[in-house]
Amino acid sequence: MKTRPHRSRRHASGLPSRQRGLSLLELLVGAAIALFIAATAATLFVGQLNENRRLLLEARLMQDLRTAADVASRDLRRAGYWGGATDGVWAPGAGSVAANPYLALAPSGAASDAVSFRYSRDTTENQAVDSNEQFGFRLRNGALELQLGAGNWQALTDSATLTITEFSVTPSVQDISLDAFCASPCPAGSTVCPPHQQVRSLALVIGARLVADTRVTRSVRSQIRLRNDPVSGACPS
Repeated sequence: MKTRPHRSRRHASGLPSRQRGLSLLELLVGAAIALFIAATAATLFVGQLNENRRLLLEARLMQDLRTAADVASRDLRRAGYWGGATDGVWAPGAGSVAANPYLALAPSGAASDAVSFRYSRDTTENQAVDSNEQFGFRLRNGALELQLGAGNWQALTDSATLTITEFSVTPSVQDISLDAFCASPCPAGSTVCPPHQQVRSLALVIGARLVADTRVTRSVRSQIRLRNDPVSGACPS
C-alpha cells in the first residue's frame, strides 16, 4: 500500500503558512499601558475618596460650631432676665423702684475671649443673685467652656475632635432717651431726667480647626440682641 508524501500547506502566494504571536517588546508595551491606565484610575479614585472625606470633615466641623454658637446665643439672650421685673417699673405713688440685680454683663466695652452674665432662676424671686444664677462662656485650652453656677465650668466642645482657635464677644450699646414719654419737662440740670434705655447687643465669633486634619478650619458669626434692656433715670413726678 502506497502512501502519499506529506505536503505542507501553502498560501495562495505559494509560501508556507506560519502562526505569528506577540513579541516580548509588544507584551511589555501593552503591560506598561495597562499599568498606566490602572494607576490613573486608582489616583482618581483615591482623590475622590480624599475629597469626600474632606467635605465630611468640613460638614462635621461646621455642625459642631453652629451647635456651640446656638447654645451660646440662646443663653446670652436671657442675660438680665429678672423674675421681679414689675418691681422695677415706676408707678404714681409707688415711691422708689427696685434695681434689676441681674443686669451685670462683662465685657461691657472692648472685645473679650470670655463673657459673664446673670439671669434669674428663682421660683420665687428673692431680689438677689444666687450662686446658681451666674453664667458665662470662655475659651480655655482650645475648648469652649460653659459656666453653670459659681465656679462650675463644663466643656461645651470636644477638644479631641476640634480645637477652638477663636472666641470673641464684642458688646455694643445704643443709648435711647425716653424724654418723649415724660408728661412734664425735666428740670434744668437734672442728672436723672429724662430716663434712658440701653439697647445692648453682642457680636459673637467662634473659630475652630479639626484635630484630625488641621488644614480644615471654619468660623461662625452671630449677632445677639439682649432682650432685657437697662433703664436708668425717671420722669419728673
